[in-house]
Amino acid sequence: MTTTAEILTRTIRSAAGADASPRPDQVTAVTELVDRRRRVLVVQATGWGKSAVYWGATAALRAGGAGPTLVVSPLLALMRDQIAAAERAGLRAATINSTNFEEWDQVLGALSAGEVDVLLISPERLANPRFAARLPQLLGQVGLLVIDEAHCVSDWGFDFRPDYQRLTRTLLELAPGTPVLATTATANQRVTHDVAAQLGEETVTLRGSLARASLRLAVVPGLSPLERYAWVAEALRTLPGSGIVYVLTVAEADRVTAFLTDQGLDVAAYSGRTENREELEDRLRHNRVKALVATSALGMGYDKPDLAFCVHLGSPASPVAYYQQVGRAGRALPDATAVLVPSAGDERIWEYFATAGIPDPEQAQQVLTEVNQPTADPGPDAANAAARVPGAPPGQKGWLEPVSETALSAATGIRPGRLGTLVKILAVDGALRRVEGGWVGTGQEWHFDAAKWDELRAVRAAEADLMRRYAHGEGCLMQFLQQALDDPDPHPCGRCSVCDGRLPDPGARPAQETVAAARAFFRGLDVRVEPRKLWPPRTPQVKGRIHGIGEGRAIAFADDPAWAETLATLWHRDQPAPEEILTACVAVLSRWSREWQRPTAVVPMPSRRHPQLISSVAEHLARVGKLPLVHALEVSGPPPRDETTSATRVTDLLAGMKAVPGVELSGPVLLVDDTIRTRWTVTVAAQLLGIAGASQTLPLAIHQLP
Repeated sequence: MTTTAEILTRTIRSAAGADASPRPDQVTAVTELVDRRRRVLVVQATGWGKSAVYWGATAALRAGGAGPTLVVSPLLALMRDQIAAAERAGLRAATINSTNFEEWDQVLGALSAGEVDVLLISPERLANPRFAARLPQLLGQVGLLVIDEAHCVSDWGFDFRPDYQRLTRTLLELAPGTPVLATTATANQRVTHDVAAQLGEETVTLRGSLARASLRLAVVPGLSPLERYAWVAEALRTLPGSGIVYVLTVAEADRVTAFLTDQGLDVAAYSGRTENREELEDRLRHNRVKALVATSALGMGYDKPDLAFCVHLGSPASPVAYYQQVGRAGRALPDATAVLVPSAGDERIWEYFATAGIPDPEQAQQVLTEVNQPTADPGPDAANAAARVPGAPPGQKGWLEPVSETALSAATGIRPGRLGTLVKILAVDGALRRVEGGWVGTGQEWHFDAAKWDELRAVRAAEADLMRRYAHGEGCLMQFLQQALDDPDPHPCGRCSVCDGRLPDPGARPAQETVAAARAFFRGLDVRVEPRKLWPPRTPQVKGRIHGIGEGRAIAFADDPAWAETLATLWHRDQPAPEEILTACVAVLSRWSREWQRPTAVVPMPSRRHPQLISSVAEHLARVGKLPLVHALEVSGPPPRDETTSATRVTDLLAGMKAVPGVELSGPVLLVDDTIRTRWTVTVAAQLLGIAGASQTLPLAIHQLP
C-alpha cells in the first residue's frame, strides 16, 4: 500500500522534477491532514513550497476516495498560478471567480461528477448570495479545505480582510469534520496565534525560518520626490532581468508608468483596476516587459521563480507587508535585488490605510439606521431579496428592503472605499447580512469595541515605527525583517546595504539631467477633473442629472512630485500666486484649448481661505487670454460643514453661495478655484452660473485633492 509520504514525494517530483524531495515539515503537514484529519497552520517563507502541501494532501486524500479540495484564495493572480501548479502536480484544477461566470455551472457539474480534484474560489464568490446558497452541498463533497494567505483572516494581519474572515468562519462551521490547511508566509507570532485560535484548539502549527538568502536588500533614503522617480528610471536601465516596481496607490502606478515609458523603458501599470491583468502577468513571467509598476494587487502568490528585482517607490506600512512583497523576488535565483526608496509622504498614506480598516462608530450607526428602515411587505416574489424585521407580524411594516452600497454612500456621505470596509466589518459582527440587491440589517445590536480597535491602532503604530526604522537603516535589513516577523532564528545577512555599505546603481543620487527630465515630464501632465453626473438624493433644492458643467483641469493631483515643494508652502497663508503657478495655469489652458469651445469670461470662485491667490490667477488668465474678468459669485454665512453627507454639503453650498445680482453671462465660462476635492463646490457654482446665462462651466483648480 502506498503511504502518504510516498504520494507526497511523487506529487512534488511531478511538479518540480525527479530530484525533488519533500521537506520534513511538508511530510508532517500532509500526514496530519491525511492520516489524522487535523487542522494545520503552515507559516513558512515564500518559495518554501506551501502549495506542495495541499497538492500532496489532495493527491493522497483522492487516492483514498475522499472528495475534492476547496482552496479559498484572495487574488485572481494567485489562483491562476495555483491552477497551473496543480496541473503540473498531476491534479485536475478549476476555478470559480468573477471572470468566468458563464462557466460556473459547467465547473460545478464537473465537480459533482468527480472530474475535478481542486476547486479554487475567491472570498468574493463566497459572499455572493446565490453562490453562498450552494455552499452546504458543495462542502458536503469536499475532502480538504485550504485557506491560502491565512493572515488575511486575522484582525492583526497586515492585509486583514473582514469578508475573508467572515466567510472563513462560515466554511469552518459548515465543515466541522473536514481537515483544514491554512498557509501564509507573512505572519508574526501574534497573527500566528490568532489564526490558529480561529482554526481551533487542536490546530497543528508548523513555523520555520523566514530568512531569504537569495535577496540582497537595500535602502536609498533622503531623496526628493523627483529624485526618487529619476533613481528608479536609472536603476531599471542597469538592473538585470525583469521585476516589479511597487507603489502605494493606483494613481501612483499610472503616474510612474507614464514617466518610465517616457524615459524609453518597457513597463506597464498593474493595479486592482487593470483589466488585462492576466496578460500583464504572463508578459512579466516570460520576460517580455522590463517591469510592472504595481500596487499590492500584484503580491500574494504571484509565481515567477526568476523575478530578478523588487523596487519599492514608497514604503509599505509594515515590515510584514514589505517582506510579503519582496518575497516575490529570487525564489529560484542565487541573487535578487530588493530596494526601498522611501518618501517623506509615506506616513500620511500609512495613516489613511490604518484608519480605513477601523470602523467609525458614528458612521456605523448611520449605516445601520439606513439598512434598518422597515417598509411594507414586498410580497412573495421579493421575499428572497428582503429580510423581515425581528418580531414584526406578517402584513405590517416589518420588511427590510436591501440597500446597495451606492445608495448607502449617497445617503451617509461615506466614501465608497471606506464604506465597503465598514459594511464588511458590520457583517463580521453579525449586524448586517448581504442579500440579493445589497445589505439588510439582522436586528442584532452592534457595539463598538473601543478596546479592541484602540489596541489595533497601537499595533499599527508600532508596525509603522518598525518600518520607519527599517527605512533609516537601523541595523541589518534582513535581520530586521526577521525580528519584525518573530522569526525563531534572526541573524545578520552580511549582504544588505547596511551590512556591506553598497547600493545598486545609480547609488545614493541619480543624475541631475534625469531629475530635470522628471520635473519637465510631470509638469507637462494634465490632471482631468471628471464632472459630477447626478445630484445626491434627499437634496430638496435640486435633483436628477447635473447639467452645465464640463470636464475640468488641475495643475497638480494629490502629492504630485513636480509640485510637492511648491504646494507645501502655497497654503500657509493667502497671497498672490507665484510666477511658476501662473505659468503652469497658462500651459494647462493652452493644452486644454484643443478640446474646448473658447470661454467668454473668467470667473473667480469666491473664497474665504485664499481670495488673493484665486484672484491673482483669474486676473492673470483673463489678461493673457484677453477675456473679461467677471465676479459673478459671492458667499455669505458659515462655510459648508466638513465630513457630512453629499446632500448636506450641497444644501450648505446652495444656502451660502449666490449669483451676484445683475450679472449676465453667455457661452462657456472658465471658473478658477484653489482646490477641488468633492467637486460639489464647483458643481453648485456651475448651477448658479448656468442660471446667470452660462452655457457651460469649465473648472480650473491649482490642486485636486484625493
